Amino acid sequence: MEESREATHGTHAALRMLRSPATLPPRAMNSTYPNEKSLQLTERCTNLQDGFKTLSNKTKRAKLASCCDAVQNFIVSQNNTPVGTNMSYEVESKNEILIRENIFNMFPVSQPFVEHPYNQCAVVGNGGILNKSLCGAEIDKSDFVFRCNLPPTTGDASKDVGSKTNLVTVNPSIIRLKYGNLKEKKAVFLEDIATYGDAFLLLPAFSFRANTGASFKVYHTLKESKARQKVIYFHPKYLRNLALFWRTKGVTEYRLSSGLMITSVAVELCENVKLYGFWPFSKTIHDTPVSHHYYDNNLPKRGFHEMPKEYRQILQLHMKGILKLQFSKCQIA
Repeated sequence: MEESREATHGTHAALRMLRSPATLPPRAMNSTYPNEKSLQLTERCTNLQDGFKTLSNKTKRAKLASCCDAVQNFIVSQNNTPVGTNMSYEVESKNEILIRENIFNMFPVSQPFVEHPYNQCAVVGNGGILNKSLCGAEIDKSDFVFRCNLPPTTGDASKDVGSKTNLVTVNPSIIRLKYGNLKEKKAVFLEDIATYGDAFLLLPAFSFRANTGASFKVYHTLKESKARQKVIYFHPKYLRNLALFWRTKGVTEYRLSSGLMITSVAVELCENVKLYGFWPFSKTIHDTPVSHHYYDNNLPKRGFHEMPKEYRQILQLHMKGILKLQFSKCQIA
C-alpha cells in the first residue's frame, strides 16, 4: 500500500512507540495487554500521563462528556430532535434535512442505553491481528460488545472474535454495494444480521445526504420484517463535536473511522473499556505479516482515514489507563 510521507511517518512513529520498552509486551508473557506495573515510561512518553493518570473512570468520562456528551447526544432521539428541527448534516453541514413526523417516528424516545455505565465493554475492531487470537470467549464475557460494519462472527471466526453483539455500526455503502439497496438481496441482509441477535444497528444517516436513503431503508426493512434488531442513527452534531475534539489531539483526517467514533462512545458509556482487533499495520510488532481485516485483506480508500494517527491516540489512551488495548493472544483459562 502506498502511503504519503506524513502517513508513513505516523506509521513509523506509532510502531516505534509500540516497540519501546514502555509499551512492548514481555515476550515471555502471553498477556493481552502490557502489565501496567511493568510499564517504564520513556521520557518522550511522560506527557501522556498529564491530566489523566490519577483520574477515576467517572472523571475520565466527565472529561470527554464536557466536549461531546455521548450519554445524551450520540444518537438522534425524539428528546433531542423534535419535529420541525432543521438538522444540519455532519460533513455536508451547509445542507439540512427537515425532521418531519415520519422521520421523527423512526427515532427512539430517548437514549436506549439505560443500564450505563456498563462495567466491562469490548470494542471489537476488524483487524487481522484477531486471527488466531483466541479472544472470543473473553469478548463474550463483556457486559456490552461494540462492533463495526457488520463483520462475520459465526463459524471458525467466533473463537477469535466472539459472537456476542450489543451494537454494530453499519456503513451505508455496505447496504448499496453488498446488499443492492435491500432490493433483490434483502433476504440475504436479514439472514446476515440475524447473527447479531437483538443488537442495535447504528448508522450515520445524517453524515452525508447520500447516506440518508439507505439508512432509512434499513429501518423500514427491519420494521416490515419484524426483525429483532433496532435501528439507531448517529447524531451529526455529536460527530462534529467529536471530530473537533480529536482535531485538537492531532487527528486531522477528512473523517474519523468508525472504530475511533465507537471507542469514544464506549469511554463515556462504560467503566472499563477493552479494545480488540485494532491494528492498522501490515506487520505485528514482531514483524509477522498480518492481513488488514481478520476476514479479508481489502485495504481502505487512501486519504479518507489516518489510521496510524488514530492508533497513536488510542495507544496514548491505553498508556493513560483510560482503556486497555489488546496486543497479542488472549489468555486461556
